[in-house]
Amino acid sequence: MLTSLRERKRYLAFEVVSESPIQDFNAVSHAVWDKALEYLGELGCAKAGIMIMQDKYNVEKQRGLIRVNNKSVDKLRATLALIDQIDNEHVIVRSRGVSGVLNKAEGKYIAG
Repeated sequence: MLTSLRERKRYLAFEVVSESPIQDFNAVSHAVWDKALEYLGELGCAKAGIMIMQDKYNVEKQRGLIRVNNKSVDKLRATLALIDQIDNEHVIVRSRGVSGVLNKAEGKYIAG
């Protein structure tokens, strides 16, 4: 494939802020997908190329990474800001940063 046609991806680091810890990654994933489908629609989600990375989710710090198309980063940030509940627990989901390199995003925004 020509490099000019290849989709450029970004890794958006997010953090879930809640009173009690949310241990279930699937609950977080479902909340993100439900809100993305509600806000962006199916076509918008397909164009954004959203992929929530299960192996990069830190349960203790409640931080994770989402891979997204470079043109849809702001839409994904807006989607995360709209999430207010996960498993009937009031939460705030905030963006910690964006990187084009997976290792940099993981080291700087997840571990740090």
